[in-house]
Amino acid sequence: MAVRNTEKGLKVKESILKETPDAKVDVMELDLSSMASVRDFAAKYRSSGLPLNILINNAGVLSPHFKLSKENIELHFVTNHLGHFLLTNLLLETMKTTSYEQNTEGRIINVSSEGHRLSYSGTFSDYINNESSYNSVYAYGLSKLANILHANQLARLLKEEGVNITANSLHPGFIDTELFRGHSIFSVICNRILSYVIKDVSQGASTTCYLALHPKVKAVTGEFFSNSNLAQPSSRAKDEELAKELWEFSLGLTS
Repeated sequence: MAVRNTEKGLKVKESILKETPDAKVDVMELDLSSMASVRDFAAKYRSSGLPLNILINNAGVLSPHFKLSKENIELHFVTNHLGHFLLTNLLLETMKTTSYEQNTEGRIINVSSEGHRLSYSGTFSDYINNESSYNSVYAYGLSKLANILHANQLARLLKEEGVNITANSLHPGFIDTELFRGHSIFSVICNRILSYVIKDVSQGASTTCYLALHPKVKAVTGEFFSNSNLAQPSSRAKDEELAKELWEFSLGLTS
């Protein structure tokens, strides 16, 4: 379990062990808004010698205010996309080795959102770190759009390389989490108007678990899912040129 708050992570580990006493759970610190933290985590994981079959990129932040990370990158973009991009790249060789040695399919899952449909209309470089045009909803949407484009481009590259690893993205649904903390208007909407469609955490994790474990998605790659079914993302999310542009832009920021 890669977590930003290890105290909370250890409590979750305890609850898992109560339900499944023979489970093997490790808790490691990882702050995806920090490239230094991502590099440190990846180095420790690689040195541990542990295999890696499934990578779920699930961190998310929705900030009402414009903020920069320690490396001076806009908080939504770095936490929701760039940290995942770097982490995936740093662990990809471990996944390839595991897939080859165990003769198993590796799976990479990016947790996106239907919020990807509400984003800035220009290129990524136009809006990252542009405080004058900042809109929290659009900034979040842009980072969630990046999750889908990242998975799609990764799927294409892995297929070209001929390795047995898939990459997909998903919308988990509207979930009762702390994502909307700091957004009083969103909290009101979630608590009152959306009370009949909001999922609890277990329900919200179902599509993620489906993509990670179900045999029906074997060899399925470069797709977007919702409610454990194939779904159609926005036209921009399917734009191959935009995906390539994002990939190069992200490489430049993480180099």
